[in-house]
Amino acid sequence: MGACMALCSLASCASCLCGSAPCLLCGCCPSSNNSTVTRLVFSLFLLMGTFVSVIMILPGMETQLRKIPGFCQGGSTIPGIENPVDCDILVGYKSVYRMCFAMTCFFFLFSVIMIRVRSSKDPRAAIQNGFWFFKFLILVAITVGAFFIPDGTFNTVWHYFGVVGSFIFIIIQLILLIDFAHSWNKRWLENAEESGSKCWYAGLLSFTLLHYALAFTAVVLFYVYYTLPDDCTEHKVFISLNLIFCIVVSVVAIMPKIQEAQPHSGLLQASLISLYTMYVTWSAMTNNPNRKCNPSLLSIVSTVQPTDDTPPEQRQWWDAQSIVGLVIFLFCTLYASIRSSNNTQVNKLMQTEEGVGLGGDAEVGDDGVRRAVDNEEDGVTYSYSFFHFHLCLASLYIMMTLTNWYQPDATTQVMESTMPSVWVKICSSWLGLALYLWTLVAPVIFPDRDFN
Repeated sequence: MGACMALCSLASCASCLCGSAPCLLCGCCPSSNNSTVTRLVFSLFLLMGTFVSVIMILPGMETQLRKIPGFCQGGSTIPGIENPVDCDILVGYKSVYRMCFAMTCFFFLFSVIMIRVRSSKDPRAAIQNGFWFFKFLILVAITVGAFFIPDGTFNTVWHYFGVVGSFIFIIIQLILLIDFAHSWNKRWLENAEESGSKCWYAGLLSFTLLHYALAFTAVVLFYVYYTLPDDCTEHKVFISLNLIFCIVVSVVAIMPKIQEAQPHSGLLQASLISLYTMYVTWSAMTNNPNRKCNPSLLSIVSTVQPTDDTPPEQRQWWDAQSIVGLVIFLFCTLYASIRSSNNTQVNKLMQTEEGVGLGGDAEVGDDGVRRAVDNEEDGVTYSYSFFHFHLCLASLYIMMTLTNWYQPDATTQVMESTMPSVWVKICSSWLGLALYLWTLVAPVIFPDRDFN
């Protein structure tokens, strides 16, 4: 239970948050709303669980994890594999699954409890914004219990839960990215118009060119390292189609009718979406089980080409794709916690009140301690239930990211990528481009509706 003890140590700061508002974070952010600080603390819980999951897959941890009774002793069996599986290979994989299972159950529980909370006057709102010590104990208890779940079909079934949940989370990531791109472009254009300074325009142009340059460079590198003249047909199709789709949305973004309906639409959003699409394309190709079409970053740098005979121990679980995925995950999680969107449609989708963010005047109690402002007496500023559901999906996504979407292979008895994970990511990239294209053409198709 070393990992659980590590979680206790990392969250000791959260264990003192027993009041009705997270006063500890208010000390760091004295001008804050209760709703924002609550989201940040729950996000902190998720990040702590992610950090513990990372520790579990580090080399050397399998020795300690194998001491858990019945967890991985004397070999392990997995449905579809006749022979026992080497625990040294699977113990990190199984540990991450159980840690993320605990986080998923924790956030799903709160998602159900917080359904239809309308204001902070609801008794359940006190549970949402306080009792942090007891919430932490619940998370630890679920985590400990998860490590005693019998193997059976748990890993296989939970793998498919992870695939579905991660797909939905990627879509939410894309929605947040589109919202961020629109908000970014609108804010800088407004600053340029108000100040009359050309520096804002220069900044927009610079970032737009940078995004397109990185996306184009990625396409070239993909063709060089992830395709072969007589093989990797799927990769050639994926790269070519996504390149064409990115060009299409870029052209549509600057069409006169689109500009007339949406004056703040431009190439900055299209360039950012194009760059993210190329990242998702790369992430999908790194899950291709065909080793000839899926070189690791280490093999690219060292110019040593992988083959199907590459020993399993030389195949990395923790690679560049996982690191980039974690960075984007961190950005989206924090952005979802403090976001203040100018897009009415996104606000309706995410159940977030427009203009609500980190701002606010902190209340000073009789003891002189600053406390967060309760800005939800008349109505909640975000959907409690959907926020926890979002973190529930994030737990599944982090599980799949840390294990590189791997699952046990019946022949080699090692963790292998599978084509379903490739198609999940590619389809999510296509759906993301379709969503962005819809945000461009919807005001033209439905001129009577408000899309501001």
